[in-house]
Amino acid sequence: MSDVKSHDAESHDAQRHDAQRHDLQNYEDVTVYGLDDDVEEELLLAHNECTFIWSNKEGWPVGVIMSYVWRNGSFWLTASSQRARIAAVRRDPRVCIVVTSTGSPLPRNKTVTWKGTCVLHDSAEVKAWFYPALAEALRGDDPVQRDAFAEFLDSPRRVILEVQPEQRIGYDGAKMGKATAEWIANRNATR
Repeated sequence: MSDVKSHDAESHDAQRHDAQRHDLQNYEDVTVYGLDDDVEEELLLAHNECTFIWSNKEGWPVGVIMSYVWRNGSFWLTASSQRARIAAVRRDPRVCIVVTSTGSPLPRNKTVTWKGTCVLHDSAEVKAWFYPALAEALRGDDPVQRDAFAEFLDSPRRVILEVQPEQRIGYDGAKMGKATAEWIANRNATR
């Protein structure tokens, strides 16, 4: 077991050294500053606001800020069915979700973008768990407002959007900041 830990530690050190060397050679490539899975999960659960992006009839990307709930590996959102985004999703279910740590309890400069497929739901079963979950996420500190908001959401034309993630782009600015500080310190030490 200690050999495995030692090998993993050496591998991690080698990857970090390669990333630092990479930074010196090409500061424009930020792919080495990915968001770790555990930090992403913390971000998605701590936040409730995202940018939801779809394509309109002309193929232009369009986005709006929406509230969401992250459950069972999917983003869950809601809108009234007469909204343009609902017609667009019916035409082409390929969408994108962007979540940033700004406005969340996490430090700034963390973000994740997911391309995915959007499925529309209007069943009583989905509405029964989703409306209270969204109300809890947005108004959880006040039970009266929470319950009133859940009731308000239950309108005749409302649908639930489930975005099933397929491709991810994550970024952790803290990693880049640390690498930059180390790069500057190393550069100054060699001068």
